Amino acid sequence: MRDEEIVALYWQRNEDAIRETEQRYGRYLFKIAYQVLADPEDSEESVNDTYLKAWSAMPPHRPGVLSTFLGRLTRQLSIDRRRARNREKRRPSEYALSLSELEECVSGGDLTRETVDFHLLAEAINAYLLTLSPEARGTFVGRYYYMDPVREIARYFGMSESKAKSMLHRTRLGLRRHLEQEGFL
Repeated sequence: MRDEEIVALYWQRNEDAIRETEQRYGRYLFKIAYQVLADPEDSEESVNDTYLKAWSAMPPHRPGVLSTFLGRLTRQLSIDRRRARNREKRRPSEYALSLSELEECVSGGDLTRETVDFHLLAEAINAYLLTLSPEARGTFVGRYYYMDPVREIARYFGMSESKAKSMLHRTRLGLRRHLEQEGFL
């Protein structure tokens, strides 16, 4: 079933929408949740919460790209679930690891969460990403948005793990310089 048909089922309040969503995107959403939570049961709950949230959001919202819409919901719900259980030290995940790698770019100085305008920061990061090669941008997004392991990113782009790590390191350094120029650091 095509995305437009699935969205139409949500708008008709037809329960088949959830079954079709699960069939088409279940593994994709589970992967996103698992990269954040590192726990199969919590990941499954997060995916189920995604279906409920999608059911509540449509209507009135009609997503342009269903996979992106669902992925964003899953990612946010998983992050919220991870924060709620507050066990980062006991159960490391790709989410915690990828955030620690980005720490050098977006933290420090006298900036606090309350004073940073996240929308401007997001625009600055997006502007920087547009200057990168598609390969560098893809590795960055794979690592820091989808929280994919470096091994998986390297395999996807057909490169060695050390090349992927090096590319991510150079991209983080470039991002830091860009954010300094933009006045964020």
